Amino acid sequence: MTEAANGNAELPARISLVVSDVDGTLVDPTKALRPETIAAAHRLRDAGVALGIVSSRPPRGVKPLADQLGLDVFGGFNGGSLVHSDLSPIEAHVLPLAAAQTTVRVLAENGAEIWVFADGEWIITDPNGEYVPLERHTVQFEPTIVPAFGDELARVGKIVAASSDHAMLDRVEVELRALLGDTASVVRSQEYYVDISHPTADKGHAVRGFAHYFGVPLDEVAVIGDMPNDLPMFDVGALRIAMGNSRPEVKARADLVTGSNDGDGWAQAMDRFVIPRAPKG
Repeated sequence: MTEAANGNAELPARISLVVSDVDGTLVDPTKALRPETIAAAHRLRDAGVALGIVSSRPPRGVKPLADQLGLDVFGGFNGGSLVHSDLSPIEAHVLPLAAAQTTVRVLAENGAEIWVFADGEWIITDPNGEYVPLERHTVQFEPTIVPAFGDELARVGKIVAASSDHAMLDRVEVELRALLGDTASVVRSQEYYVDISHPTADKGHAVRGFAHYFGVPLDEVAVIGDMPNDLPMFDVGALRIAMGNSRPEVKARADLVTGSNDGDGWAQAMDRFVIPRAPKG
């Protein structure tokens, strides 16, 4: 099911680029690409519309999906990294060391699982953490286990706080934003994850990067997502689409709402909202 969210909004007539979130949007709840999603991505390309995907995942964890879709460029770390298909960097931004050290201290004090992504690795101290199996399934590579975090904190792409205690993560999110200020980006990528990364590592930055890469003006960019960390895309894109499973604050900012990611909501959005606005000729 698809519907208009803001029926009085004047929507762009031409879309030449789609920038999409991944988890909760492009993939289904099992973290897989549905066949109709892959087919819709091909229809986009055939219609002359470029596709960029950006995730809170590390680029290495996005690559299997990008390969399935035949993409030459994609983004990770909430936009802190844009890479080519061989993982060579287009842009890469690391968290300042002092911010990384403060983050690890605060997360340890609050009892969150702490994951550090640096040097292409997923680095953890507790292999038995509650969300380690889910992340292993999501990124499709194994963590590096260390007794304590050390030199890698100077090269951090992202730190994740993981916990099923959502109220604790709420407090951590507020505390870290106050402590880190403009030295870091602190966003909720899932109810059970808080992501801490470079201050320019937001998906709005990624939208601008994709637009530059493909040579598309921002007024011809559609964006689609489901979580608060996708809202920076909505600040930049001309056509804003929310998934049916989106948080309420995301739907409230959208021009259009499509179906859920447990069905073919992403493909429906491409066919109904984007491809009819594809470049003509």
